[in-house]
Amino acid sequence: MSAAETVRIGQAIGRALGDAMAEDERVILLGEDIGAAGGPFGVTRGLYEKFGAQRVLDFPISEAALVGTALGAALTGYKPVAEIMFMDFCTLAMDALVNQSAKVHFMFGSQTSVPLVVRTPHGGGLNAGAQHSQCLEVWFAHIPGLIVVCPSNPGDAYGLLVASIANPNPVVFVENKAMYAKKGPLATPPAVVDIGTARIAREGRDVTVVSYGAAVHWAEEAAPGLAADGIEIEIIDLRTIQPWDEATVLTSLAKTHRLVIFHEAVEAFGVGAEIAARMADVGFDELDAPIRRVGAPYCPVPYAPALESAYAPSATKLTAAVKQILN
Repeated sequence: MSAAETVRIGQAIGRALGDAMAEDERVILLGEDIGAAGGPFGVTRGLYEKFGAQRVLDFPISEAALVGTALGAALTGYKPVAEIMFMDFCTLAMDALVNQSAKVHFMFGSQTSVPLVVRTPHGGGLNAGAQHSQCLEVWFAHIPGLIVVCPSNPGDAYGLLVASIANPNPVVFVENKAMYAKKGPLATPPAVVDIGTARIAREGRDVTVVSYGAAVHWAEEAAPGLAADGIEIEIIDLRTIQPWDEATVLTSLAKTHRLVIFHEAVEAFGVGAEIAARMADVGFDELDAPIRRVGAPYCPVPYAPALESAYAPSATKLTAAVKQILN
């Protein structure tokens, strides 16, 4: 068994970037304040000093220029990793990402690829307001040609980022800004995690809870209280949103016969809606109760701490949904 050390998620991401750059000189980083400043959350700290300004490129505040340049670099043989400081500002790079990066491989008859990774943090919990707290991953999951990844722990953050950088297709690598300091084990040496494979975070018999990112930890917080009431939930950490691991979810549903999808993003038209629709198609005969979704309400993220706390999905809200589905 491999040894492991305890690191923060942000540290695991930084280590994955450094290891990928050391292994392949084609890997370059682009972003705002990622150089000497180490990024707004300190993830790239030390990489500028180690690899220099030619491979860790500070950009002006223009996400369109940032992702457009990264796309051009990918098309000319580099493996760029672009950091968008907040996921909300992916809106400013949608043409380069959605209309260009996602389409190139298809439009040019598979003759070229776009090995581009866009790292970006989503989510609330920091009282950053409506324009710095959104979870927009479902937008990108809807676009053919894009891979969407969202790890929940240091080991997966490292392993999925290394896999994303090695992938010949564009990847939106979603990080939760409130989780950067979350600690967990990182194997020595760290393992690469296959894109498209989910993880059983907790085994259970009564209800399947499908989640990703920070919500995995909220589900784990809910589990002991539910267990005290005789309810054992099985928690599936998707890890990859597009493509998602349908087989693992269906296998769990065949065991528990009840399904709740739990995520931080707005519930309406979200990841949970797609999973619920698909499981209703292929897993209908396994269901003993209607599928439930637990996500954020159809409302911008509030700024006031008390309002943001009331707005956000939580272990308490998941507990209520699980008990309701059993009744």
